[in-house]
Order: sequence, then C-alpha cells, then structure tokens
Amino acid sequence: MTTVTETTDAAASAALEAGDVETVRLVNGLSCELPASSPLAKLLKSQRTWTGPDAKQRLKILNAAKSVAIVGASPKPQRSSFFVGTYLQQSSDYRLYFVNPMETEILGQPAYASLADLPEVPDIVVVFRRGSDIPQVVDEVLASGAKTIWVQLGIWNQEAAYYGEEQGLTVVMDRCIKVEHARFHGGLHLLGFDTGQITARKTVR
Repeated sequence: MTTVTETTDAAASAALEAGDVETVRLVNGLSCELPASSPLAKLLKSQRTWTGPDAKQRLKILNAAKSVAIVGASPKPQRSSFFVGTYLQQSSDYRLYFVNPMETEILGQPAYASLADLPEVPDIVVVFRRGSDIPQVVDEVLASGAKTIWVQLGIWNQEAAYYGEEQGLTVVMDRCIKVEHARFHGGLHLLGFDTGQITARKTVR
C-alpha cells in the first residue's frame, strides 16, 4: 500500500528530475530548490524575505544624489508619478528627468524615451511600473550605469530586488520617494501622505 508521504516524495522527485523546480529564499537569507507546484514553495514565495536600506541609509541615498530620473512618469495630474514629480520639482534641488516613450513633455520639461536617452546618468532611478516589469527595468538601470533603483510605494518584486543587489545596485522598493524626502526634510504632515500641500520646508537640503 502506497502512503501519502511516499506519493508526495515521488512527485517531488519527479519534479526535480523534470527540472520543474523553483528557487525560493528563506527568511534567514538562504535559498533552496522546491517543486514549483508544491504548497511550501508557493507559501515561501508569498512571504517577504528581502529587506532594503534602513532609514539612515535611505537618508544617505537621498542626500548624496544630485539627479533623479522618473521611469513611468505621467502628465496626468491624477497619477502618483505626476504628484511625485511636481513635489521633486518644487521641493528638492535634484536635476529631474522624466522617462516615458509615449510623451514629449511632462511638467514643462522634455520627456525622454528611455534611460539611455538622458543627457547624464541619474543618481537615482525612480520607477512607476508594474511589479512584473521591474526585472526589465533593473536591466535598463544597469545598462544606463545608474547605481540606485527606487521602486515606488505599492510596487513589489522580491526576486528583482535580490537580482538588482546581486548585480551591484542599491535597491529601495515599496517606498515613496516623496514621502521619504519630505519625512527627512521637514515637510511630511504627521497625519498622513496627502495633505493637499505639495511643497515642503527644506531644512536639510
């Protein structure tokens, strides 16, 4: 009589032999290979094990930067990228670039088709793209020579974060650069993100 354990082990062995495996990362930073269809693989993949720079490190990143490119920038006022771009224009000293191949101008500035078209290599690349697009954007950031990718609040791709770091990038993910800049520079209201005020008091920069 075949037991459930034997059946599971046989299925796992068959998956490993067929190459139908997935590398998942554990909370302790180690990784292991499991059958892609196994409940454990799916559970571990759903858990967040990657942690990015802490608050002091993020402040250092922001203070060291002189130029910022926004990938996925939009001229539509209802989009988060528009709000963030407006804030950075008015409340920072960064040289700001907008990247969107579908636009020619955003917030009164030229819009560029790609990072490769920018007149300089930006210190920070801020990304407003779907989570599934982040691996491609990481490759574009690497090709451009930029050293930091900052993926906006609400966007998450853990494997892309690990990949970016393995390639030498500084990765910030699921954090809003507007909120972080305002937080560190005296312009974030204690009650929340959107106070109806775009500018911030500049106390550090």
